[in-house]
Order: sequence, then structure tokens, then C-alpha cells
Amino acid sequence: MSKTKTLWSCNECGHSQSKWTGSCTMCQKWNTFVEEVEIESKGRRFESASEKGAQPMRIAEIKNVTFKRILTGFGEFDRLMGGGIVTGSLTLVGGDPGIGKSTLMLQVSQCLASQGLTVLYICGEESVEQTSLRAQRLNITSDNLYLLSETNFTHIKHQIDQLKPDVLIVDSIQILYKQDIPSAPGSVTQVRELATEFMHLAKGMGISTFLIGHVTKSGEIAGPRVLEHIVDTVLDFDGDQQHGYRMLRGIKNRFGPTDDIAIFQMNATGLSEVSNPSLIFLEERGKKTTGSAIVPTIEGSRAFLVEMQALVAASGFSNPTRKSTGLNPNRLSLLLAVLEKRMGFQLHNKDVFVSVAGGLKITEPAIDLGVILAISSSFSNRVLDPKVAIIGEVGLGGEVRSVPRIESRLKEAINMGFTGCILPKRNLKGLSKEIQNNIQLNGIEYVEEAIAGLTIQTS
Repeated sequence: MSKTKTLWSCNECGHSQSKWTGSCTMCQKWNTFVEEVEIESKGRRFESASEKGAQPMRIAEIKNVTFKRILTGFGEFDRLMGGGIVTGSLTLVGGDPGIGKSTLMLQVSQCLASQGLTVLYICGEESVEQTSLRAQRLNITSDNLYLLSETNFTHIKHQIDQLKPDVLIVDSIQILYKQDIPSAPGSVTQVRELATEFMHLAKGMGISTFLIGHVTKSGEIAGPRVLEHIVDTVLDFDGDQQHGYRMLRGIKNRFGPTDDIAIFQMNATGLSEVSNPSLIFLEERGKKTTGSAIVPTIEGSRAFLVEMQALVAASGFSNPTRKSTGLNPNRLSLLLAVLEKRMGFQLHNKDVFVSVAGGLKITEPAIDLGVILAISSSFSNRVLDPKVAIIGEVGLGGEVRSVPRIESRLKEAINMGFTGCILPKRNLKGLSKEIQNNIQLNGIEYVEEAIAGLTIQTS
């Protein structure tokens, strides 16, 4: 008989302890501890672990081997993965319910199966009939794509040994379970053990594996943090369901760049690539609208233009409203304080609303100056020049600080037909003659210069 021991595990970070407490001592979250039963078995723990042990090697004796990559045909997806899917890699895909994780994986499966690769899609949350209906809607028909509706890992492992697929997709990791672990599916112990099993399968058999994971209310991937440490790549799928745009972010990637993005658009036939996001996000902007500023931003290796919109209106209450969409509200409060202190704007009795058009979420501080000028445009009821882009980080003293990768931002502005740009004065150093000849640059040091020196039109 196996000896059992009761532990309390945190659902957020996976920390375990012998007694229950109201808050986790590691992540400081409340009411996250659940009771788990840990089995101390003397037998073999992992079904898919290799029986042969590794041998130490001198670093000079190790040959440089180029990783074999598989191109899916999705240009944006391949670029995000670093040039294709690495054989034997383990990838975690997380996102909100209904955002399109299963749709994306089915389309990737079709691309891989059409190349002659054997793909096994484990649809644990749905029956094979339900998944086949979605596949028919997406026009997916391939003899190399197999569906398996199973949640028991032992049965899944048996089918993998028989089929020997090239690509394995698990939808989702939280619904599977190992029968020798008494914990419920989705618990910390189950998720940790299953992730390790699939890691052994991917590395031992050379199977490119994708794990679809649920997210918590705060948007983080559910389960222990060790789940993200085990896998090779972590992809976060988010977006605005009303606009239909989806953004796939590379949070972690051992075989390619991190903090990169791929943009898709959801339509009736599935997800389609957006090769020119600047054109998509700017096609509906009004050129004679107050409170609108165009900012070149960078996500990963890509630069594109977004529209910052601001609305300043008189407040009928003693506490004015400050709301932001796609922008950190704490950052908005800081920028409003700079406007009041440095420019003398009377915003204490005004409602201020700021939004990033298109449903994007921008976190880099290079959009600060664009936000400030959009707010000042709405406050003074004057229209900013629609052909001028705005770049710059703003400090508490009102100074405009330099931003990285300025040439990529300016090249994107030039390609989209912009004739001028307001940018930090420090960023003028080292710019190529080609960029300086194609766009008029206005370098500034303080916010006051930006507002006073703008070409504006009365609405």
C-alpha cells in the first residue's frame, strides 16, 4: 500500500504547506489553498520517462546542432515561434474562454497535417463530434488529423504509443487526470504531474506538443507557476472580442524572441493574419476629431501605429471620473498630474477618458507624450495635425525622455504617409539621412514645448 500525506497547495503559485492559512505566504493571494493528497510511491513515478540515464559530456565535445523547425504556413505564427515549430518542443497556449485558442490550434493542425505530418488532437473538453463540427466550419479536412476525446492520461499514452504522432495538441491540460493521483482534474498536483509527463513525451519521442491552458480571473494561466517553467514556449492569446482582433504574445520562448506579437482577425472562417496592423488600426480614425493622437508603438520586433483617443468633459460630481481602456490607469493618473502641475490645466473638476483604439493594450511608456497631447487637444477643443506622429516618455518633471528603437518607429510612420513627428531631442542623434529627408522631425525636451509647438487646427 502507498503511503498518503495531506498537503495544502496554492492554486495561484503552487506553494505547498502542511496547514491551511487564509493567505499564501509566497504570492500573498487570499483563499487559494486547496487540499491535496500526495502519494509517496516506491514504484515508477512517470509513465513516459526514459529508462536510460543521461551521461555527462564536455562542453567542447558537444556538436552545434541546428534545431529542426516545421513551417506551418501561418507567417505570423511562424515568426512568433522564431521561424517555425521546433521538433520536440513543448508549448503552452493560454487565453480567456472563447478567445479562439481551439480555433487557432485546429487551423495550425490543418497546416501541419496538409504537409503529411501526423497530428493527434486531444479534445478532452468536447466530444469528437463537437470538434468535427468546428473543423467543418473552418474547412478542415485532412486524413492525417486524428481526434481523440479522452481525459485519462494512461489511455492517451497508449494511443500515442500506437499512433506515434509528429504533433500533439492537448485541449486542455486542466481537464486531464492521472488515475493514480486522487486529486481532482485541474488541481495543482494533477497539472504539475501531467505537464512533466508531456515534457518527457515531447523530448523522448520528438513530438512537438501544444498544451492549451485555462486562465484565472486576473488573466494569468491557471495552475502552479512550475507549469510555465517546464514548457519551452508560453503564448498568451488575448484581444477584444467586439472588434474581432486577436493578439498572440510570446511571453517565453527558448527557441526565439520573447515579448513579440502576432495579430489575427476573427471571421466566419476562422482566424486570418493581419500583416499590416497599422493600416487596420488607422483606417477608421477621424482626421478632424479633437482628442486624437497617433503614436508609433513597438510590440516585440514589430512597430505599428495606434490611435490614442481622449475625452475631457465637465464633471457633475465632486469626484471626477478617470477611466482608461488599453492603458494602465496608474500611468494615466501620473500624466494628468504632470499636465496640472507643468501646464496649469484645470482638470480637477473634469472627467477624463482615454482609450487605445482597436482594443489593444499598450504597456510601454513611449506612448506618454501621445496621451498628454490627446488630452490637451480635447481639453482645448483643438485638432492635432493628422499627419504628425508623436513619440516620447514623460517624466514627473515634465521632461520628455528618449525611447528605444526610434528608427523602426519612424520608418513605420513614413510608410504610412506621415510627414512629421514629435520626438525626444535625444533621439535625434544618430538618425540616418534617409529618415531625416523623408519626415520632418521636431525634437523637444519638455512637455511645454510639445504643446506650444504643435501645428493645430481649431475644430
